[in-house]
Amino acid sequence: VQLQASGGGLVQPGGSLRLSCAASGSIFSINAMGWYRQAPGKQRDLVAAITSGGSTNYADSVKGRFTISRDKNTVYLQMNSLKPEDTAVYYCNVRLQTSSLFYPTTYWGQGTQLTVSS
Repeated sequence: VQLQASGGGLVQPGGSLRLSCAASGSIFSINAMGWYRQAPGKQRDLVAAITSGGSTNYADSVKGRFTISRDKNTVYLQMNSLKPEDTAVYYCNVRLQTSSLFYPTTYWGQGTQLTVSS
């Protein structure tokens, strides 16, 4: 299983950006998909997650500004009204089964840098 994340970059405060993460390989079912972020010197924290049923969960700091969505094996994070404190490396996270015989396993993408600065 591979996760390919894309969409990071440099954006001005107040701007928007969309991250994508596509899961590929031997996938039987996906339980949940999400995004985490890690700023320099800080721990990796959950930003947003979406379950197979479509339920979503957001960090308080991004509620009303970020929207997570999913299309089959790809998860998106639409980020609006970006702030300098959103600067971090963003990692996608997918919990899935490669077979009905196996328990779900969590996979991580390679990380994509978002820098919010004027």
